[in-house]
Amino acid sequence: MEGSFLRLYVNESDKHHGRMLWEWLLEQGSKLGIRGGSAFRSIGGFGRSHAVHEGGFFELAGSTGIEVEFVVTDDEAKRLLDVVGAARKRIFYTCMSARFGVINPDAEDQPPVPPGFC
Repeated sequence: MEGSFLRLYVNESDKHHGRMLWEWLLEQGSKLGIRGGSAFRSIGGFGRSHAVHEGGFFELAGSTGIEVEFVVTDDEAKRLLDVVGAARKRIFYTCMSARFGVINPDAEDQPPVPPGFC
């Protein structure tokens, strides 16, 4: 299948209506029927302020980044980004072209991608 690798970057302490923002994003993806999503805690990094944050320092606990990732069709990406926009959340994201599929698919999976796709 053709689609996108959608990655959203949030702060570990960001919340939406009392819930962790990364958790809310995964829930929204699930509600939209996206096949799967994952969240990963960063060990360090910096954003537009250029302040370096590292997970190893006790005094910086809760200030590292979380990457929330989905492999989606273009329609799924648009619907998820529309939900985030409607919630008025300001989130940096990246979206890259992706080919994806399942090896040995079952009846619920899309047809396999032909050989030579990578």
